[in-house]
Amino acid sequence: MISFSKSKQYAPALVRYAIGIVFLLIGISQLTNPVIWTAYLPESFAVSGIALNSIVSFTGIFNTLVGLLLILGLLVRTASAVAALHLISVIIILGYNDVSIRDLGLLLATISIFLNGADNLCLSKKRS
Repeated sequence: MISFSKSKQYAPALVRYAIGIVFLLIGISQLTNPVIWTAYLPESFAVSGIALNSIVSFTGIFNTLVGLLLILGLLVRTASAVAALHLISVIIILGYNDVSIRDLGLLLATISIFLNGADNLCLSKKRS
């Protein structure tokens, strides 16, 4: 029988890396091709007078930063809390659909990171 007892310690880091990579890749995509992301914004945003590309670009910077912080393991609780709040707002804005269901899974993983805090592979743990 295979024992996974020694590998349990890596589970929190694996979730943190996975969510960090998702945020990083989405952020980079939003920065490099904001037009495709504007389709996800509700029509009310277009009427507000704010340029949709500006909203997507700001979100891209935010997602890239959160992704880097999670991957590196810096400010893990802060980054995951802000990411969770962001995902909650995205789910509310999008309503119930296939994208919001995916985001619900990301939200739960992000809450898991927040509850765990910095794991043994975080740079913040190695620096202290």
